[in-house]
Amino acid sequence: MKIWVDADACPGVIKEILFRAAERTHTPVTLVANQPLRTPPSRYIDALHVASGFDVADNEIVRRVAPGDLVITSDIPLAAELIDKGGVALSPRGELYTRDNIRSRLNMRDFMDTLRASGIDTGGPPPMSQHDRQRFANHLDRILARGAGSP
Repeated sequence: MKIWVDADACPGVIKEILFRAAERTHTPVTLVANQPLRTPPSRYIDALHVASGFDVADNEIVRRVAPGDLVITSDIPLAAELIDKGGVALSPRGELYTRDNIRSRLNMRDFMDTLRASGIDTGGPPPMSQHDRQRFANHLDRILARGAGSP
């Protein structure tokens, strides 16, 4: 199993949790972004710099992910593609995307996009809380303990 990170929007605190997990479990982690990223020196942590452009990083993750790999992303359409490809998708807030919940998440995302396009201010997500970080770390530990596979 390998961990891929949609790193352009991934909070630093989540990257730190991933870096510690990579070292502890000897699991490869690759940050994918369209800007250069700094990573700690480690044989388990890598960064992949892709060209700028709409969905370039997402497309590269989809191209490289293998069944059973874990992807950290808050991008719901990307999560849906990864699940269809046999990957496991986890949001930085600790929400595990599954075949059972991804369609409703896509529908809600599309609904909110429609509201925003019509001029309604939907606000943004609340700031990341300690509860979000803990939920992320707990899901990550469970996934790593079973070697990813199916959720």
